[in-house]
Amino acid sequence: MINKDRMPLAEWAMNYALENGADEAAVSISDQRKVSVEFRDRKLEQVRESAQRSLGLTIYAQHRYSNHSTNDLRKESLSRFIEDAVTMTGYLAEDEYRSLPDPKYYPRKSEADLNICDNNYDKVESSHRMKIAADIEEAALAQSDRIISVSAGYSDAYSETVRIHSNGFSGETRSTIFSAGADVTVADDKGRPEGGFGASSRFGNELPDSEILGRKSAERALGKIGQKKIVSGKYDMIVENRVGGRLISTLKGPMGGGALQQKNSFLEGMVGKKVASKKLTMTDDPFIKKGFASRFFDGEGLAVQKRTMIKKGILRHYYIDTYYGKKLGMKPTSGSSSNTVFEYGSRPLEEMIRDIEKGILVTGFIGGNSNSTTGDFSFGIIGAFIENGSIVQPVNEMNISDNAQVFWNRLVEMGNDPYPYSSLLSPSMFFEGVNFSGI
Repeated sequence: MINKDRMPLAEWAMNYALENGADEAAVSISDQRKVSVEFRDRKLEQVRESAQRSLGLTIYAQHRYSNHSTNDLRKESLSRFIEDAVTMTGYLAEDEYRSLPDPKYYPRKSEADLNICDNNYDKVESSHRMKIAADIEEAALAQSDRIISVSAGYSDAYSETVRIHSNGFSGETRSTIFSAGADVTVADDKGRPEGGFGASSRFGNELPDSEILGRKSAERALGKIGQKKIVSGKYDMIVENRVGGRLISTLKGPMGGGALQQKNSFLEGMVGKKVASKKLTMTDDPFIKKGFASRFFDGEGLAVQKRTMIKKGILRHYYIDTYYGKKLGMKPTSGSSSNTVFEYGSRPLEEMIRDIEKGILVTGFIGGNSNSTTGDFSFGIIGAFIENGSIVQPVNEMNISDNAQVFWNRLVEMGNDPYPYSSLLSPSMFFEGVNFSGI
């Protein structure tokens, strides 16, 4: 249950801001706890525990706007904090577009449960945390005598937040997250390749088994032994599900209200037009049970909806918050994404690989940059060379360069394997004719 003292304190702080000159105000109060442990060389190397309580205050006064935060929640301290916040806001430049959202966009009360909080969180013991990390390390070390070191870790976190606006919004959220995995270093004639694997869940008893996490961590590192550049050229490309977010960002960034309003988006004016191949359907779904970004309202209190952002390659919506919605003359949707799901194909990664004569499986991105105004991007990659349907050689230090307006039309297949440990449930993706630079 949310601490019953939080909402009355938030309401008091909001009213105190109004009494001291704010036209509108929003207050949020958050409590967070996080515990993490790390094992290395079969020893407990690190234990961290943090607990934080904070109050966030947003002031709107005479078309001026400011954000403030404090960790001191005593009323005598908050009084001075709020008075100073309102006073400082008066020195800022006016901005006619700054205000709280229109109350018509706030959510109605819902009794539904998104199942994002493990009520057994307080029962997790330190010995359990350490055992998971130690077991992951042992499982990884057992995979090969070429393993030099393993850093295995476990963490869990609990958070609760209340939020209230002076024009009618109030909301509460509680959530937990549990994570575990390892980073592995292996011996190679030309260096010490590293690889790792991790998983997360909303509920502690739904993390993958430590044996699986350790084995996969080691396999990813061992698979990099002998990696090298190959000849530059145009290759088919499969992007592994766990790293698809780097490419998706070349679309999501330009879909934001800030980029659109500032003329930094190649997707400006493209709603209703083709921006990708028909294989790409991308939906923002905030109502997924146990989802990592599930919610009933966003960071400014807007009620969220399930929206198909891109349907069969056609752009349908942007990510628009209240402020940029006013500046652009658009209705707000939300300024941030929640869970992102796709229209999935029928085949797993392994079957897609078997159809490639010459191609590259991308298992990671290293550095690079993208330009939201033009759509140009360049990313370093690591992965494996595919020949005649089989993986024959690990590769690294290669680059892909393209323009998002062209690149997303190279997409020919989506896998049936959405990545389960992220709010971005991307599957493996198959692109034809991608330019790689190597040697």
